[in-house]
Parts: sequence; C-alpha cells; structure tokens
Amino acid sequence: MNRTVEELMEALKEFIPEDRVTNNQTILEQHSKDESYHTPSLPDIVVFPTTTEEVSKVMKIANQYKVPVVPFGRGSSLEGHVIPYDHGITIDFSLMDKVLEVRENDFLVKVQPGVTRSQLNKELKKYGLFFSVDPGADATLGGMAATNASGTTSVKYGVMRDQVRDLEVVLADGTVIHTGNLAAKSSSGYHLNGLFVGSEGTLGCITELTLRVYGIPEYILAARASFPSIHDAVKAVVSILQAGIPIARVELVDEHSIKQVNKYSETNYKERPTLFLEFHGNEAGLKQDVEFMKEIVAEHNCESIEYESDHAARNRLWEARHNLAYAYVHGYPGKKLMVTDVCLPISELAGAIEHARSALNSLGLTGGILGHVGDGNFHALLMINMNDLDEIKRADQLNETIVMYALERGGTCTGEHGVGVGKQKYLEKEHGKALHVMEKIKQALDPHMILNPNKMIKMKEK
Repeated sequence: MNRTVEELMEALKEFIPEDRVTNNQTILEQHSKDESYHTPSLPDIVVFPTTTEEVSKVMKIANQYKVPVVPFGRGSSLEGHVIPYDHGITIDFSLMDKVLEVRENDFLVKVQPGVTRSQLNKELKKYGLFFSVDPGADATLGGMAATNASGTTSVKYGVMRDQVRDLEVVLADGTVIHTGNLAAKSSSGYHLNGLFVGSEGTLGCITELTLRVYGIPEYILAARASFPSIHDAVKAVVSILQAGIPIARVELVDEHSIKQVNKYSETNYKERPTLFLEFHGNEAGLKQDVEFMKEIVAEHNCESIEYESDHAARNRLWEARHNLAYAYVHGYPGKKLMVTDVCLPISELAGAIEHARSALNSLGLTGGILGHVGDGNFHALLMINMNDLDEIKRADQLNETIVMYALERGGTCTGEHGVGVGKQKYLEKEHGKALHVMEKIKQALDPHMILNPNKMIKMKEK
C-alpha cells in the first residue's frame, strides 16, 4: 500500500462522512471472516457507502494507490470470498439497502446490493410477487449475484444468473457501467450479465440490480417422503422430472442429517433418507400431478409420504430443511462447519452421493449429506475440530475426493457456493485452457489486481 492507513482514511473522508469510514478493531474483526472454516484476516479500513457515486470514488482512490478492495454483503459466504487476505479496504454495502422500483407489469424489480432476500420478498408480497432464489442464508442480493447463488427452487425457476436482467457495476478504475437492459431478451453485444454474475467481486462492485420476479402461485403443496436408501430417493427424483411434473423444490436429506433436524427443530421425522418436495400451480392440476407422483415414488420403494398445504405447516417443514447447517453447528459446539459443493449430470447423482457417504464413513468424519437433487447439486456437511490437524487433513481429503468424482463425470467443483479461495486449485482441471481466457478478462478489467485479489483466479499484477 503506497499510503499509510491514516492517510488513506483521510482521503476517503473527503467524500464519505467520518462515521462511515472506520478502522475500529471490532468492525475490522467483523469483516475479517465469513461463515466458512477459512482463516480470518483483517482489512485495514471498512467503508459504508450509500451511493454509487461514493463507491466510484472509493475505487478511483484504490486504483490510484493500488489498494486492495473487497466488496462485503452479509459475510454469509462459504469459501472465504470476503476475507481480505491482502488487507486494504472492505466496502460494506449494508447501507445500500433500498428497493428502488417494482415494475409489477414487467415482473421486474430494481434494488440496491444490500437488500436481503427476505426484505425483498416482504416488499414484493404487496404486489402478489416473489423472488425465487433462496439460499439457506438470508444473504444480500449483491452477494447472491456475486456468487451466482441458487438454492431449493432452482429446479423450477433457475439460479441467480437466470434472474438478472441488468447490473450497475463500478469497475476497478471507478467507471460505472450497466451490463444489460429491461428487455426479456437481447442479441446485442457480449453477455456481460453472465460475466459479472458469479465473478465474486473480482471484476467490479455491483451497486444496483434489476431482477426478474414471479407471481405467487395460486396453490402450493409441500411433501416429505422417506425411502430405504439414497439410491431409491434419487432415482425417484429422476423419474418425477422425466414425467414432466412441475416440481418447484426437491431436496434430499440423508438419515444422519434427519437426526440433526429432529434434535434442533424438535421434529420427529422418520430417520431415513428423505425427500422434501414442493409443487406450485393451480389446485386441480396439482392434485392430478401429485397422484401421478405418488405412483412414481411407490415404484422406487417410498416407505411413507406426508403432505402439507397449510402455510404455517409448509414453513415449518422448509425451516427445518434450511436450518440444517445450524442444526449441525449447534449439535457439535467447538467445531467448525465445512461444506462441500459439487454439481453433476443428474444421471450421475445417485452414484456421487453414495460415493460421498462411503468416503465420509471410511475417513471417520462427522457429518451428513443433503442435496438440491432436482438439478444435480449436493453438499456434505462436515463438523471439524480446527485444532485437530489430522481431522482437517481428512476433511480436505474428503472434499477433494468428492470434487474429483464430480469432475471426472462432467460435473463442476462448485454448484452454488462459488470458488473464493477454497476451490481455486480445481479450476484448471475443470476449465483447462478456458481458465487462461478468464485470466485475460481479469487482467483487462483490473490491471492492478486490486478487486478481491487472489480470489477465484490467482494472478500477479503485470
């Protein structure tokens, strides 16, 4: 850093009020970590902008003095994305939290990056609309776009990249651009929306998002189905999808994780591999689809199935699923959560999950498996004693085993959590020469390597 921290703070305070520029130790510590097991590291300064103009000015100063900058939403990422290992400035977007415009007739909404998923859906409900992407955490929409988040509803509605119509982005030199428009489709120019969604703050800072939203379904039905084996459960999902049944969510939770659900959420679910399902549509049509679905799961040895159409009961069911990570964390105090994240062709999914469970058992690790099985994405949740070097080594070995199995079968090392620092080492194997194209894009947009440096792609300034 060519300036001292004090000099840099004074430069920032020329256009950002003093109470929004800080090197307070507590605030620095709050921005030194995410929810992952990766080692924390303090930034030098945290700034809290309220406008795009302020973000642009921060980037101009950072670019001039080659100061690293890390965008920060809520710190709910799982691969060390927001940990400032090169120190510098962390830009906290929590004060840029306004829903700017709801275009209900266009099924679009314009928001600032600090708006959270639950905050947006509370506002959209007034218009009979909802935003579909639902990662387990109540993350910010800027962070969700940065990691191309998805979640339980992606099987029907798609992932974050499918919802973005336009982004306002501040580049490394402070230039402000828009990546898209309001039209439903375009053949004009390169697909910049797709480039910046999933770029993890390495190409620019997202300061505004225009997103696709949906009408709240007329009728919603949830179900919980248990099976004698993971193989039976996954094969049932494949058959449901092949039948064209309009399923909105389908989640697999293994028997080990159901035990944690029952302890944490005070439920009494049968401790067997279980599918959590949800159907959206009209009541008459869904009743026919559900009858067809019952026949399908019976062919795959379904042991029991229970339905919930009441709003409160559905919420309880999905809260139990969404709180699974916290169920493990609370169940193993003193240990840290490590989450794997691969996605495969759905025909390979059953084998991949069975392989992961076998590897987890053989390595003597504590954890369970859950998956967004409708799109081939699954996770192993591991509870690790960070003071036990052998246990950490075995956890890393499991992660690598799961990733390599996925890559060898045409899958990806990360389905939704992103690369950060945790998955960097797998990118060359997954992308080959295409990784060099990514490096050239990074070099062109951020020649001083100041934007979230050494995340996703490891590079040195030229």
